[in-house]
Amino acid sequence: MKTNVELIEEAKKTAQNAYCPYSKFPVGACVLYESGNIYTGCNIENSSYGLSLCAERNAISTAIAAGEKSKLLKIAIYSPKSKKCFPCGACRQWLQEFEKGQNIQIILEDNIEGICLFNINEILPYSFELI
Repeated sequence: MKTNVELIEEAKKTAQNAYCPYSKFPVGACVLYESGNIYTGCNIENSSYGLSLCAERNAISTAIAAGEKSKLLKIAIYSPKSKKCFPCGACRQWLQEFEKGQNIQIILEDNIEGICLFNINEILPYSFELI
């Protein structure tokens, strides 16, 4: 199973593929599933901003399209433009949707500590859930 540092490195590599001509803010994400499989995604912008796709949702979509059925355990998120590149609100809700009770770990890079860890309940304490 990949380490947190290895997951951040995968996110860094994938950020280089970002299509971000409008924001100039590349982001890469790497998700790890219970199966041991990892999937990556980068942000893809569109001139109609609402049609843009964040790296986090891209990585999760790639996993689903590949047929991944196990639990989402971790996500590493990286941008060369910002340390501690937290996911946006929409991505936080997506992470909650697919975490299946695992309270997944969010791995970010920090200038001071190197790697910093959060869980989905910390960054989205009042998520939307169907009862």
